[in-house]
Amino acid sequence: MAVSLPPTLGLSSAPDEIQHPHIKFSEWKFKLFRVRSFEKAPENAQAEKQDSSEGKPSLEQSPAALDKVGGPKPALTQPVLKPHPKFQKKSHDDGKARDKAIHQANLRHLCRICGNSLKADQHHRRYPVHGPVDGKTQVLLRKKEKRATSWPDLIAKVFRIDVKADVDSIHPTEFCHNCWSFMHRKFSSAPREVYSSRNATMEWHPHTPSCDICDAARRGLKRKSQPPNSQLSKRLRTVIDRARQARRCKRRTQDRISSKELMKKITNCSKIHLSTRLLAVDFPAHFVKSISCQICEHILADPVETNCKHVFCRICILRCLKVLGSYCPSCQYPCFPTDLESPVKSFLSILNSLMVKCPAEECDEEVSLEKYNHHVSSHKESKETFVHINKGGRPRQHLLSLTRRAQKHRLRELKMQVKAFADKEEGGDVKSVCLTLFLLALRARNEHRQADELEAIMKGRGSGLQPAVCLAIRVNTFLSCSQYHKMYRTVKAITGRQIFQPLHSLRSAEKVLLPGYHPFEWQPPLKNVSSSTDVGIIDGLSGLASSVDDYPVDTIAKRFRYDAALVSALMDMEEDILEGMRARELDDYLNGPFTVVVKESCDGMGDVSEKHGSGPAVPEKAVRFSFTVMKISIAHGSQNVKVFEEAKPNSELCCKPLCLMLADESDHETLTAILSPLIAEREAMKSSELMLEMGGILRTFKFIFRGTGYDEKLVREVEGLEASGSVYICTLCDATRLEASQNLVFHSITRSHAENLERYEVWRSNPYHETVEELRDRVKGVSAKPFIETVPSIDALHCDIGNAAEFYKIFQLEIGEVYKNPNASKEERKRWQATLDKHLRKKMNLKPIMRMNGNFARKLMTKETVEAVCELIPSQERHEALKELMDLYLKMKPVWRSSCPAKECPESLCQYSFNSQRFAELLSTKFKYRYEGKITNYFHKTLAHVPEIIERDGSIGAWASEGNESGNKLFRRFRKMNARQSKYYEMEDVLKHHWLYTSKYLQKFMNAHNALKDSGFTLNSQGGLGDLLDLEESPESQDSMEF
Repeated sequence: MAVSLPPTLGLSSAPDEIQHPHIKFSEWKFKLFRVRSFEKAPENAQAEKQDSSEGKPSLEQSPAALDKVGGPKPALTQPVLKPHPKFQKKSHDDGKARDKAIHQANLRHLCRICGNSLKADQHHRRYPVHGPVDGKTQVLLRKKEKRATSWPDLIAKVFRIDVKADVDSIHPTEFCHNCWSFMHRKFSSAPREVYSSRNATMEWHPHTPSCDICDAARRGLKRKSQPPNSQLSKRLRTVIDRARQARRCKRRTQDRISSKELMKKITNCSKIHLSTRLLAVDFPAHFVKSISCQICEHILADPVETNCKHVFCRICILRCLKVLGSYCPSCQYPCFPTDLESPVKSFLSILNSLMVKCPAEECDEEVSLEKYNHHVSSHKESKETFVHINKGGRPRQHLLSLTRRAQKHRLRELKMQVKAFADKEEGGDVKSVCLTLFLLALRARNEHRQADELEAIMKGRGSGLQPAVCLAIRVNTFLSCSQYHKMYRTVKAITGRQIFQPLHSLRSAEKVLLPGYHPFEWQPPLKNVSSSTDVGIIDGLSGLASSVDDYPVDTIAKRFRYDAALVSALMDMEEDILEGMRARELDDYLNGPFTVVVKESCDGMGDVSEKHGSGPAVPEKAVRFSFTVMKISIAHGSQNVKVFEEAKPNSELCCKPLCLMLADESDHETLTAILSPLIAEREAMKSSELMLEMGGILRTFKFIFRGTGYDEKLVREVEGLEASGSVYICTLCDATRLEASQNLVFHSITRSHAENLERYEVWRSNPYHETVEELRDRVKGVSAKPFIETVPSIDALHCDIGNAAEFYKIFQLEIGEVYKNPNASKEERKRWQATLDKHLRKKMNLKPIMRMNGNFARKLMTKETVEAVCELIPSQERHEALKELMDLYLKMKPVWRSSCPAKECPESLCQYSFNSQRFAELLSTKFKYRYEGKITNYFHKTLAHVPEIIERDGSIGAWASEGNESGNKLFRRFRKMNARQSKYYEMEDVLKHHWLYTSKYLQKFMNAHNALKDSGFTLNSQGGLGDLLDLEESPESQDSMEF
């Protein structure tokens, strides 16, 4: 039995996913009704079917019969039922809904802006019309300082199309990658041609019976679409669909093959490029495809890479772009000759190392691709050998990659033509003609900056200072961005020359010098540390709550990752390291292992509060953690050869900041939270080796960390000891204050980080169930968990300050004759201090201070000061004792202050034990009123532990924290220089510029500037521009400031 259906009730040609479920239900329901009606009235149905059989075909007819136009119609004997009017109306409404759904489905495959099909993009790249922009576009808009943040705003600005009032049933909801690229190139400053696939404004209309979109979709098929037969079996329909898909794939393959053959005919490079059949090794197919050109399928010759990351021979891609248009032959992505770039060096090295067979019959050798030309030149008589470079005037390599001789050979004809033109038109000035041609080529490609520099050179005005020189000037003169930009614009406007470089050039120079630029590797990998190398400034409290004590987390601390900072410091010292190896007559290719000794320093910077500005509240005190590369040695034979040693270990120029935090150094919790990740990175680096490419050779580095740049307050904080007023006076030994006063000289270093950890566990667990006093006596003053390992040493700077404060107190007591009257009142003691301050100001020009500092200490501890103080002391005997005490101290001081006492003060080093014992004897006899039963911390360390530390480390002054202390003023200068509304960016900029200030690479430029300054040239922000212009025009200064 066959039942004919109206066209509106047959199976739809629309996809299943867009058909409404009620459509299928109504179709099957109507079929069941017709079958039952046919069973009840077969005679009427037979007559109706005979009437309708003349004009309409049956559902059981094959599709082939429908294609025969004008053929004989077969006679039909089955009756046809007329549907009920109710179902006809319902089926008509379902047909309308189905047509709208098909229209919307067609809209989904079209671009809203240009109207092109989205299916043409093989990478399936499409973007929503409504919503926020993607990340790449957002970065570009921020760089260009554009305010648009959503696609509708951006489309309205670029294409003048308002998409905010779009309706899904009329307008497409996505746009293509070509329009996205057009917007990107519209805002970017790349010197390339802007491609737009949109020629006119695309108009969209509601769906109608004669809809252009739906008609275009139907016209895209080569055969007329027929309503599918609902009574065909599922298996038969599957077979038909698969056959249809196979035909489509075959057609596409044929088109692709034909296009490849066309491109091969265009390139015609079979005689100048090597076939992949000549490869000596049978590589996998995917590897052979990766090293072969995607146009000619030969081995890549002078390879270039497009923006879509496809690789071709340079000749092949240039010829195809010239003939077929500016599209990539592989993916049809817009591509221009200016977009072609050379692949990465690693790919080129692999390509050049491939072994190929010599095609000559009498030769069976296998040579590398790099040496193929040299080998082929030996087969002069062979006619079968062909060369893949420069055969018949066809270049293989780019002109700039050739030797000077090859360049002359290739450009010989052009040179003759230019020379003839110059002789005829310009009086033989070939140089001017060539420079003018180059200038016009740069202008044609919109490379105006290089053109301006070239024009300045042609006019004899010079090309200006290099970006690194400008960066060194800006950092060392503490110029903010706005101040530098103002100077740059002023100089350019007055002189008409670009002497200074713009800010974006300086930012590019900064990236090379900051941590996170150089790749490196650790063997074995660091535990609990990321393997990524492009890590710049990070938040010191990342991962914690949004605020700490009402202070925003992102404003408290900024730091570098420890390993990335060390790599940047080593690369900054690359020239010094290689120069040291040459000075020691070592080969440059030695790869180590190098041993790097690093001094760590950490100290508080006191009150850094700002009295102006806005932004979130920040703590009033700050702490800085920094490091200094002290020396580098290399294992050569059976000994270690020193190739670098820091000449000024206490200078702020070599003390590199690692972490800046706005916190109090007494805040144990905040200090632990910020420094614990940094200490974990340091502990991981101790058991691993750094693999770093330096001087073109992969070298190995090991690190030794020495935490010596801590003052006594911070040592007690990080080692878990009691405060400085504790009974346990020393951080180096277990002596109490009473024991140290009774035995001033004979003590040895007994404390260590490991022992402090063990004592903390005893203090925490109390395994012997002792009382508090007994437990405290057992752990020797350890009351908190140590979290930073320090080396037991003396901080020379704070030792001087502490001892000067004690001498200042002795001077007051000697003026008041306390040795006679020990029970003086507080008012009398204040009067003695006032008398001393007034006399020192009059005689020594020392102004009174609230707290002892380094400058006051250095001026106070002199023989002249003692002579001035003795004028206020009536007893001659006390004069002699005070002078002898100061004389002994001044003999001992160079031992712990010098960087190398064995070389700088050997006599004082030999006499140190005698002088210290005599100094202790004076304290216990002549000044017994002050030191009976008590002693100060630094006097104890000076008398008891200096010889032992000198014997162990060779120096005390070189390992002091003076460089970190000297950086305090830099913090305030850079903070003022980078004053902003946002505290987040302020700390980041302070850390960045402080790091650049310590760069040895930039210091070389400033040394050259200082040399010019000493010779009479000055450069400051208040001076005029005359000296600056003289600098730029003088050849000597150009050589000295050369980048």
